[in-house]
Amino acid sequence: MSSLEVLEPIFKVIPEVKSPIHREDFNEKLKWTGIVLVLYYFLTLIPLYGLAPGAIDNFAQLRAVMAGSFGSILTLGIGPIVTASIVLQLLVGSNLLDLDLSSHKDKSHFQATQKVLSIVFTLFEASVLVLTGNLVPIDGSYTALLILQLVIGALVIIYLDEVVSKWGFGSGIGLFIAAGVCQQIIVGTFSILNGTDGLFAGIIPKFIQLATTGVYNFSILIPLLATIVVFLVVLYGESMRVEIPISHGSVRGHGRIRGSVGKYPLKFVYSSNMPVILTSALLVNVTLFANVFQKIGVPILGHIEKGQPVDGIAWLLSTPKLQMFITEPLHVLVYAIFFILCCMLFSYLWVEISGLNAKKISEQLYNSGIQIPGFRSSKRQLYKILKKYIPALTIISGIYVGLIAFLADLTGALGGGTGVLLTVGIIHKLYEEMAEEQLMSSNPLLRKFLGD
Repeated sequence: MSSLEVLEPIFKVIPEVKSPIHREDFNEKLKWTGIVLVLYYFLTLIPLYGLAPGAIDNFAQLRAVMAGSFGSILTLGIGPIVTASIVLQLLVGSNLLDLDLSSHKDKSHFQATQKVLSIVFTLFEASVLVLTGNLVPIDGSYTALLILQLVIGALVIIYLDEVVSKWGFGSGIGLFIAAGVCQQIIVGTFSILNGTDGLFAGIIPKFIQLATTGVYNFSILIPLLATIVVFLVVLYGESMRVEIPISHGSVRGHGRIRGSVGKYPLKFVYSSNMPVILTSALLVNVTLFANVFQKIGVPILGHIEKGQPVDGIAWLLSTPKLQMFITEPLHVLVYAIFFILCCMLFSYLWVEISGLNAKKISEQLYNSGIQIPGFRSSKRQLYKILKKYIPALTIISGIYVGLIAFLADLTGALGGGTGVLLTVGIIHKLYEEMAEEQLMSSNPLLRKFLGD
């Protein structure tokens, strides 16, 4: 019996997006992905009614990861969804929740519980942002209305994410992150609106504007150059593979294929970029909880002034800037260690929970009639070989993405260093999924052979 079956009455009253009853083709998936993307951009343009003018975004550095638009009804972005995912992963990883995610029923319960928790965290985060002064209403009468608008926006995001996951390409979380970051990069590079210093806000227009006056300030270009470097490094990492030689013995339902030899690729960034998303969301919640504790008079996580942590744990875990290497080296060191360790932990948990560990992969390969040349065909032998690679790749990929995200954030890369890292990985994965779907759509026999 699943440890979540007691919540089934709640699951039944929570609305859900039905999965398609037919096999979607490439164009249909592309259509739904495009519709959701347009809706997302439209919702970011709807301002919060009753918000005081001059409000400051205290989470600007992590805004790209939250996929939200400050001051709009999507201010919370994907924060509640990711926070719910963190809690469930920790509960399952520590065996406090006894779930077998290879079971369809337990997996369904896991997803339903994540949605319920997402709604709970939506109410919590919306209330915290307004009641702690991060979002200030025009007057007290607008407090409840602000919270309601934030909740509605976050609920829309939850269901749009479900639409993409079931009807489109990739996931809504990835799509929204990539959309927000791409928008920030384009605006930050080419905007001709005036910034706070009276010059053009975009990096290239500002550099040209200063150059026409005889001032060549190349430091202005650092964020743009950092963005390009992060893009290239991440793209290189995404292309790296560890290839294990395999041979096809018998494929069930398709007869025997002898002498067919190939390679099974294991991505170097094995856990993808999910560890960075989860770690960044965790850091956002540290500041949120610091606000809550300070509000009730127990500032155990540190003090918050004008929405920013000024001491304590919350300050140590706030995103540092490049100049802090000299002025506040302890802050940079603690943040770097914490960020990378969390990425390692979430990398391990994500691989275990998503069924990418050596045990699950060896079972899939064995059931497909695949074996390693020179070794006896058995599930245990496949597991022993994969165990040499997958756990190491899991930890190394967690360190890799964590280190890149940390260094990129220090340089002030456009869209946030973490945002650029995530976006490159998301777009690369989306491209692979779309290419695979297009191949399947144009080759029905291949789809039938693979049992898809």
